[in-house]
Amino acid sequence: MSYNLLKGKKGIIFGALDENSIAWKTAERVHEEGGTFVLSNAPIALRMGQIDELAKKTGSEVIAADATSEEDLQNLVSKSIDILGGKLDFVLHSIGMSVNVRKGRAYSDENYDFTTKGWDISALSFHKVLQTIHKADAMNEWGSIVALTYMAAQRVFPDYNDMADNKAYLESVARSFGYFFGKEKKVRVNTISQSPTATTAGQGVKGFDGFINYAEKMSPLGNATALECADYTVTLFSDLTKKVTMQNLFHDGGFSNTGVSQEVIEQFAK
Repeated sequence: MSYNLLKGKKGIIFGALDENSIAWKTAERVHEEGGTFVLSNAPIALRMGQIDELAKKTGSEVIAADATSEEDLQNLVSKSIDILGGKLDFVLHSIGMSVNVRKGRAYSDENYDFTTKGWDISALSFHKVLQTIHKADAMNEWGSIVALTYMAAQRVFPDYNDMADNKAYLESVARSFGYFFGKEKKVRVNTISQSPTATTAGQGVKGFDGFINYAEKMSPLGNATALECADYTVTLFSDLTKKVTMQNLFHDGGFSNTGVSQEVIEQFAK
């Protein structure tokens, strides 16, 4: 069901890879709600994914950009404003990658070159996106910028590895930059702490099925799906949440406030 929540609004969506990704679902929902946007991902991700299919479906253009490159981001923002015919109203940062995880390096045995690369891609890139947009004065007043995170930023999930540190940094950037964006531009900046979700990236984490099953048993409402996260993101892009900023918003079926569930107790009582 569509409510025209984003009619006339324009933006950039980073990170759509395939139909399993939250950014992909968000792009579909934004399109359904009347928004227009440019899709962007790193050149290698564009070659791996099916983003052209999404672009065709939503009438969008695709611009390759390495989110760790200030030059690429400046080009992306400038071209997006030209394509969309004006300043931006929303941005989704759905970018994350740990080389240590991909290479099977434990948190207690990190390769620090891998760590730095993963931090740049997953966390510092958010600051680069925000800074680029801020310097270009590319957002309309009351615009909304959202990044996706996970509650490993607050609690230990051993196999989530250095991505937990990256997410903690990401959330801090949202608060800190959110202050300046709010004071100077009336733009809001938030993070969504999503349930473990069966995306292509998520499934690369060791023990991911265990993550999902445990969270499902712990969450009173069950895990939030990628589509449900897209719906929530749409509300943050809309004018219905104009005074919500600098927040880390848990979208996890209640997992974050549950100490233990009856299902988990019963599992261990066997």
